[in-house]
Amino acid sequence: MASIKDVAVEAGVSVATVSRVLNGHPSVSPGARTRVLAAVETLGYRPNAVARSLRTDQTRTLGLVISDVMNPYFTELARSVEEEARALGYSVIIGNADERPDLQDHHVTTLLDRRIDGLLVSPTDGGSPRMLDAARAGTPMVFVDRWIPGVDVPVVRSDGRGAVRDLVAHLHGLGHRRLAIIAGPAATTTGRERVDAFREALAAYGLPLPDAYIGQGDFQAESGRRVTEGFLDLPEPPDVVFAADNLMALGALDAVRARGLRVPEDIALAAFDDIRWFVHTDPPVTAIAQPTGDLGRAAVRALVDRIEGRTGESVTLPARLVVRRSCGEATPASEHPPSPSPVRRSTP
Repeated sequence: MASIKDVAVEAGVSVATVSRVLNGHPSVSPGARTRVLAAVETLGYRPNAVARSLRTDQTRTLGLVISDVMNPYFTELARSVEEEARALGYSVIIGNADERPDLQDHHVTTLLDRRIDGLLVSPTDGGSPRMLDAARAGTPMVFVDRWIPGVDVPVVRSDGRGAVRDLVAHLHGLGHRRLAIIAGPAATTTGRERVDAFREALAAYGLPLPDAYIGQGDFQAESGRRVTEGFLDLPEPPDVVFAADNLMALGALDAVRARGLRVPEDIALAAFDDIRWFVHTDPPVTAIAQPTGDLGRAAVRALVDRIEGRTGESVTLPARLVVRRSCGEATPASEHPPSPSPVRRSTP
């Protein structure tokens, strides 16, 4: 493996000059820079990241702590974060909090011990002590998807209120009047926000949201199953179950099928957080889609801005309604099987 001394000999310069080129220092002549870069390429030299971090006080590494790696939404978010970070010259270390504040604190502590340059966090359960301490101590940090009110950290998230209004308008237009929601944890901003948006959208049509039609979930499939079973046991079950995340929607679908019921003939189903699987369910699920990839990329850019001394701004992007067939919609023409082609007989 080539060393920095080998590069210096190959380029005919000093080791100090090679170091300045690799660290982007401006006080190197164009000719020397060209020779050093050519030598690096010829020898396949790779700088030692640990040694470089000691010199520059940067590791070019970001930490990402997500709420649940098993949730397809967060999986897609992590992928977009990693891709954007790589494009900007950073690596990413990921920690899965599994919706547990103690695990979130564990990952935050571990990442800071590894001298990461900044943190992206989707706070679980309203935050955790170590994460809050890091934010208040000035650690470069950005909240993504969820946030903690009162903590001075940029937030990159989607605004689902408009999409929830569109969903309720869509359901009302289909004739549904008894609408229920499987809510996420009240301790999370997304859990509270989606219930509030749903209630407000119903009120615009003069529709109530009785307590019996609000089921407390935890963004996990089992809670969606449990809450939906409770809805089905009511003397007057809802016409529609709106799950405030994709995993709870899948649990709701399981509960309906376990009773021998059909979606949407017996009860309709809609979800927040569209996932690729929803086009393959029977029927395909009507859902609210967040711009997940754009959120991940924007979060990385905001964090890198803070790390590199610029102002990292909060970003809010709109979610959108994706209409399929789980609420009683007509089957789109594109989903109908093609008519058989007429048989053409040749004239003898």
